[in-house]
Amino acid sequence: MALHRLTGITLGVPNVERTADYYAEFGLERQAGDDHRFATADGGEQLRITGSGRRRLVELGVGADDPDDLDRVAAGLRRLDVEVERTSTSVSAIDLGTGTRVVVSIADRLRQDAAPVPRYNGPGRLDRTGARADGVLRTGAVRPRKLGHVVVGSTDQEASQRFFTEGIGFKVSDTVTGLAAFLRCSTDHHNVLVQKAPVQFLHHTSWQVDDVDEVGRGATRMLETDPSRHVWGLGRHHVGSNFFWYLRDPAGNFSEYYSDLDCIVDDALWKPGVWEGTRGLYNWGPPPPPSFLAPEDLAELMTGSHEG
Repeated sequence: MALHRLTGITLGVPNVERTADYYAEFGLERQAGDDHRFATADGGEQLRITGSGRRRLVELGVGADDPDDLDRVAAGLRRLDVEVERTSTSVSAIDLGTGTRVVVSIADRLRQDAAPVPRYNGPGRLDRTGARADGVLRTGAVRPRKLGHVVVGSTDQEASQRFFTEGIGFKVSDTVTGLAAFLRCSTDHHNVLVQKAPVQFLHHTSWQVDDVDEVGRGATRMLETDPSRHVWGLGRHHVGSNFFWYLRDPAGNFSEYYSDLDCIVDDALWKPGVWEGTRGLYNWGPPPPPSFLAPEDLAELMTGSHEG
């Protein structure tokens, strides 16, 4: 795949400082000289927070290998009659359904050192003896390894899906009939999920951690500071298979710690599924709260009462 990862995002929020403090506590590293830019452990700088009258995904970055890839992206977008801005190292265009500027740029491929494999005891298998589990001995702060995916609401889901697939070059991993599509630009099951919505908005960002213990540890520490941050978790998704725990940032965006996401290395071995309603949303865990399916500020976003 010529596209190979998400390089980063820009979040627009009305309360920049509070939101920036949240993501620092979430485990992202502030960049020297700019308190509003953050890095993951493996992906480098992957989050920028900027002022906006309402919360939204301002920009989404996608990595490509070389100028030929950019030519293909530009040609695909122009076939859809999308206005394209081209430089020597990037192609950018706005998806009108989500209101997000997508920037495809030449970028290094992400290389990650393997996380230690936890040793688990089980029936007939004693992989850990004479020692407590590694997961209960960890004391350091949880640090996300990379930005995994974003979920955005589109006022024209079909057009947004064409923008990302026929225009940018994403591939479809799974779909929810009449509602959403899980799209990938890497070997991850999904890097973007575009869902049908009455207004453009960012539903959530998702950040990879080493394993389910890091999902739980990260969320627990965030909730010790402010229990009202809790949205949904701990659980395991059905589509994508990953462990999850969702929290709410001060602007109203959801942020997810995740681990163990499905990976698609050989397209020929993966058959996209078609799901109905919320049937594929989770395999186990507490049921999703109404605020996850329809964020509490959705009506305000629709009426524009957040605009400053």
